[in-house]
Amino acid sequence: MLLYTLTSPRFSPQLPLDYSCSEDSLTKHPLITCGIVTDYPIVHKGVRMSSAHQNVSGMLKGTPDSEMEAACKAETSRKKTPSLDPSAATQLPVSTNCLACSEDGRYLSLGHSQGLSVWCASSLVCAAEWKQDALEVTSIQMTRMAETAYLLGAVDDMGVARVFAYHCECIHLLSVINIMDNINKRSICLTFELSEGGDYGAASISCNGAAWLQVYHFPSEAWLKEMETALSQKQDPNSSEDVDMKWSPVAVVIKIKPPKMPAGTLDGPLEVFRMTDWFSRCLAQEVDTGSSRQQEEQCFDRDAGKTKEKKESPQRCTQHFLWPCGQFPGGGKAKPGLPVAVSVWWSGSHNLLQYLLQKSPKNKTDVEPMPDVLWPNAKKILCSAVSRCSRHIALGLDDALVCVWDRKSGSPLSIVLVSAADSAFFRMQFVENWPEHADVSQTFTTAKVCLMLLCKSGATHTVTAGRGTQSCIVQLSKRPKDSGDIPTVTASVPFLQSLSLVVQRNGKMFLQDVINRSSVCSLKLPTTHRIATPCHPVYALNTKQQTLFIQAGDQDSSCTASSEVGSQSQLFIFRFGEPDIIKRYIVSLPDSPRQLNTLSCVTLEETCNLYFQQRALSVDERNNALMQTWKQLPETAATVQQTQQSCSQLKNCSS
Repeated sequence: MLLYTLTSPRFSPQLPLDYSCSEDSLTKHPLITCGIVTDYPIVHKGVRMSSAHQNVSGMLKGTPDSEMEAACKAETSRKKTPSLDPSAATQLPVSTNCLACSEDGRYLSLGHSQGLSVWCASSLVCAAEWKQDALEVTSIQMTRMAETAYLLGAVDDMGVARVFAYHCECIHLLSVINIMDNINKRSICLTFELSEGGDYGAASISCNGAAWLQVYHFPSEAWLKEMETALSQKQDPNSSEDVDMKWSPVAVVIKIKPPKMPAGTLDGPLEVFRMTDWFSRCLAQEVDTGSSRQQEEQCFDRDAGKTKEKKESPQRCTQHFLWPCGQFPGGGKAKPGLPVAVSVWWSGSHNLLQYLLQKSPKNKTDVEPMPDVLWPNAKKILCSAVSRCSRHIALGLDDALVCVWDRKSGSPLSIVLVSAADSAFFRMQFVENWPEHADVSQTFTTAKVCLMLLCKSGATHTVTAGRGTQSCIVQLSKRPKDSGDIPTVTASVPFLQSLSLVVQRNGKMFLQDVINRSSVCSLKLPTTHRIATPCHPVYALNTKQQTLFIQAGDQDSSCTASSEVGSQSQLFIFRFGEPDIIKRYIVSLPDSPRQLNTLSCVTLEETCNLYFQQRALSVDERNNALMQTWKQLPETAATVQQTQQSCSQLKNCSS
């Protein structure tokens, strides 16, 4: 069964015209300068300063001590923000490139220039190592597959992905994902992601200008038995030490390539509207707009009389594993504790595609798979994020649009225009509040999500949106004037309610309250050290121990010193559960998506019944929103008419 969830690509969000986020605009920041109490030079609409304040501010603006005033303000702000020092530090292996923490918080995995290591997170003692000469691990991921077994996914500097397992203080190499048999057909793994629990893995591979996504199913049960056998052989004194264990091979579930229209399908632009297949229509429209955009981007060199040819780079994909929730086409029920699908979007595409994982292949393996669900969007996708329960998928689109899809209803939860965005979106993330009783089957009217957006300019925003509710957009930080203040990390801290970790290029770290837009606490390294790579910090959050692990080097070392051969750095530990100022933000984490009892609608009829039921419950709320919009129309029309009259008067005066 092929299911399409479609909306008009010409749909545009309708936001209240006089909407403004409720904030405390009267908040004052006192500053004591030479015994005179003044305010920050912040102008608020509708707020009138007293004559004394106006005189003082006027005198300060014209004095040559303005630089001293700014320095005093920065010093006062610095003193008001408490700082947190690291509680421990330890030496890292040579050229440590990446760091990951297991979900249960018991172990850390490190990738370095000689292989990888597994450390105990509490004692910071190396539990096991896997070393190989001239192999530098640049990316690593760790997940728990059993009580005493953990799966590791690693990518080295040559683009080779490998799957390891840590079991009883031993690291086993289970599989090499992209083996390079022919140097002329060398495949490079761009990204490698493991699903929680280690049942599936997704590798984005590039080879000779072509790119595709390959999803693997790991034989977890067979690997556990083989690891127990290897452990018994190792403990047997009569067995040989050099026992070559043959591990069960991984199975390719699906191979996804960028969708393309067959040759000769489109005879003209109007042919798109004559198609009866909705998937072909959406795909054809995207191909047609993409080709027209390429023609517009081509520049003609008049001097040479030739058209400059641009070398097309291979498309890159972004994927997310999805857990059971909402529509589940395919005729079967989801197995508990396993992801059911993978969502994929390609660079430059408008469409979000979903492919099922737990279905028996009816077609041949060489036939390209068709997506089971398609979510079209009006603009090009720039970034994406998935909520913890994977019910909501957020997409950052071109022209500052944010679209949040609800997998339970198969329709957009909200479409928001971030008018304050001064550049394209770069990264987005869900801000989880982690309530004690998480209910993923909440009604449509109460469903609400909060997102944190990072723009390429360095500005950050939060977006709170929901079905039938007003969207609230708050700008956390403006575009930094100094390039050193550009954030390289803005990560939501799961165990701290409404707090995010911010790391800047200049090496500054702090915890920011995304609701109050204030710095809660700054993280201070010793004066002898600084973040090893501020542009790409190596860090990990331990949700169970409420700890931050971050790599730092000597103060006199440059940003590239940590990547040089033979350079060593230290791992600093910040414990957030100890300071009193952070304790009030600590919340208990809910169960993982594998343990949540999600309500899955296995048939389209059940999904439609649930959708109409919730529509009936939200009639009053939607009618109130409609009446409010109609009341705003006369005011908007009067404003537009007044603007037109002013423009015409200006034209008459100029003529």
